[in-house]
Amino acid sequence: MPRVPRWVVFAGVAVLAPLAVEAQGATPPTGCTAAEHRQFDFWLGRWDVTVSGQAAGTNEITLEEDGCVLHEHWVGSKGGTGQSFNWYDRAAGRWHQVWVDNQGTGLQLAGTYADGRLTLTGTAPGPGGVPQPQRLTFFKNPDGTVRQLWESSADGGATWQAVFDGLYRRKS
Repeated sequence: MPRVPRWVVFAGVAVLAPLAVEAQGATPPTGCTAAEHRQFDFWLGRWDVTVSGQAAGTNEITLEEDGCVLHEHWVGSKGGTGQSFNWYDRAAGRWHQVWVDNQGTGLQLAGTYADGRLTLTGTAPGPGGVPQPQRLTFFKNPDGTVRQLWESSADGGATWQAVFDGLYRRKS
């Protein structure tokens, strides 16, 4: 049975129980050591990113919060920047990603890892504000590179068009 977050009142403020424990000087439990939490570690590192052989930007993926969060720091070659937070939700058995960039664009995705790839899905506003399915797939390549394929569907998922197809190579 999954653990349900518990709220407690600490100093007159309702907070999640681990925060109250920490505020009282105790160390909250850490729990991101299971194999599922390490599935996306292949994306960790400093990367040069190309699309069709052309520079697209750089990305640094760091491990934060006692190994519970992969934090993305994107800098595009045309000046765009963005960050994502990625974590495994053991209660749901799914990965989550929240993305935000310097244009105010946000995206929330969830998905699973299988066969060397992490696939996340969600929706984003399309033309006229109509929600369109989005799919991001991260491929762990045998040579140590990572492919990120971002696809969007204008027909409810019947067909998909590539929005971004980037190849990550580790910085030397």
